[in-house]
Amino acid sequence: MTNRKMFFTMLWGAVFRRRSRAMMAVIASLVGAATLFCLASVCVAVPQQMNEEMRAYGANLIVTPASATGKSQGIDTATVRNVTALIGAGHSVKSAAYRYESVRINSAPYTIAGVDVKAVRALNRHWNVTGDWPGSDNVMVGRDVADALGVKVGSRVTIGYRAADASASASSSASAKSDSDESTETAESSAQGTQSTQTTQGEQTTQATENGRVSSDIMDNDGTEFRIAGIVDTGGNEDSIIYATTADMAKLAGSKRGADVVEYSVNAMGDELNDIVNNINRSADKNPNSAVKAQTVTRITSSDTRIIAMLQTLFWIVSLVVLVLTLVGVGTTISSIVSQRRNEIGLRKALGADSRAIGVEFYVESGIYGLIGGLLGTAIGYVLARVLCSTVFGRALGLNWLLCVGSLLLSVAIAVIASIPPVRRATRIDPAIVLREE
Repeated sequence: MTNRKMFFTMLWGAVFRRRSRAMMAVIASLVGAATLFCLASVCVAVPQQMNEEMRAYGANLIVTPASATGKSQGIDTATVRNVTALIGAGHSVKSAAYRYESVRINSAPYTIAGVDVKAVRALNRHWNVTGDWPGSDNVMVGRDVADALGVKVGSRVTIGYRAADASASASSSASAKSDSDESTETAESSAQGTQSTQTTQGEQTTQATENGRVSSDIMDNDGTEFRIAGIVDTGGNEDSIIYATTADMAKLAGSKRGADVVEYSVNAMGDELNDIVNNINRSADKNPNSAVKAQTVTRITSSDTRIIAMLQTLFWIVSLVVLVLTLVGVGTTISSIVSQRRNEIGLRKALGADSRAIGVEFYVESGIYGLIGGLLGTAIGYVLARVLCSTVFGRALGLNWLLCVGSLLLSVAIAVIASIPPVRRATRIDPAIVLREE
């Protein structure tokens, strides 16, 4: 019998003659591999899954006009298409454009937003809408507006448009968003911040136009009648806005112009999102005629980063604890196996066996336990991670083969490292003492 064949024969006997001890070592490796693979899979998947989930809560990037001319004319369609193409290069993106105007209802000033209903609805899935979204001759009002007017779904209101009020709104609604540090608010907050300015300027105007008619009476309540199709309740600045379709907005104002704010929900975060913002701003610098200013909505992006950082920190802490427990479990089991085979080791050394050969045999035996435990643990860990992602995020988790290979190698490495102290003790056994005890 060759030395290699003898080696594998002894290894086979060592594993299967002590099945109970071998099973304990395999279970220790299995638990460690299953826990680590599950945590690693979730940790890899969570940033992407969390980013997708957070995208349901509105935009994480906004674009506003950068020049004074742009603030009065809005962002034209061509510029919006170019910016969207720049953002969408390598990222999934949703966008919605908002045109803000100042209007009067019962002589009180309010802000109305002209929107593409389909785009806004897709971007803001978290909005709680009672009734329907805006439609032709139908508007949706915020909860604060509904409470102030004392209206409900199905009520009718007369909305009056004044050109003087609108001129203030067009210039200040975008600037309030682009020039201030309030980037943690959504796009609607820019319009809300303009209402006091609009009111003052509107009251000082003696020749204001409402629905194409000249009025010198600020208490004139004439306008266009709309039906309230729905009421939106978000707990934020959206509750102070009136929403109408783009067509109704153009009809009410008697003219068409670009958007004051374009909101984007981009499947990116952190430095990647900041790079997109910088690219947009650099492109705008090269073309001043269509200059826009991009910035992140820090309320959303900071929440993403904070939550993901907390989860990753928890992952590393738990992983460290699991690694230590796995090392202790495998090391204890190997120590027990070495103790049981103490006489065998002494006899082999008395017959001339090399300490290195004995050590290699134990290391390979430990590696086999780690490999078997790693295979089973990785499979169990994947099932647990898949169930966890399906339960929490409602999405399936794909198999990451790189993690699988890493899990197997780590399981083998942990098993071998854990066996080093007991194997070193085994190679120091004095055969004379062992044989004398026999």
